[in-house]
Amino acid sequence: MAHPVRLRMLSLLTGSSLTAADVARELGLTHANASYHLRNLLSAGLIVQAGEERIRGGVAKRYRYDADRDRERERETMVGQHHADTQRALFAAVADELVRRTAEADWSVGGSMTDAELWVDPQVFAEIRDRIARASRDLHDAAKAPRAPGTVRTSTTIAMFRMEEP
Repeated sequence: MAHPVRLRMLSLLTGSSLTAADVARELGLTHANASYHLRNLLSAGLIVQAGEERIRGGVAKRYRYDADRDRERERETMVGQHHADTQRALFAAVADELVRRTAEADWSVGGSMTDAELWVDPQVFAEIRDRIARASRDLHDAAKAPRAPGTVRTSTTIAMFRMEEP
């Protein structure tokens, strides 16, 4: 599920529900390729069907990424070796995606990044982790459809976890 195209689709489907044709246009894919990846995301439970619409005599399904549902599922499955392996694979794919996004960055307006291994009080870590999680939810909730008037395209990558003792 950590395929770069699927990660981009999840981002697109955060702001609004889209059809396979919409996704294909936005990402420069064929309709068949977009449909293939959407079916995989749907069967994995990472997106939901958000309705249908009639288009030229056919029916197009609309899909949406439900961040709240995903966060709830993550809380339930956030333990064990399988989860650790899954997270490592996801982080590797996100790192590649971040490299791609930086090529499209508008550095004239600045940005923000933190990358560090820090030793902090466990309570401080928990408080900051929760604040960052709330900020992430706020961004997901504020997301609009791609290219919606009055919006800017942003890249947001957040990874925060407690490390094992050395």
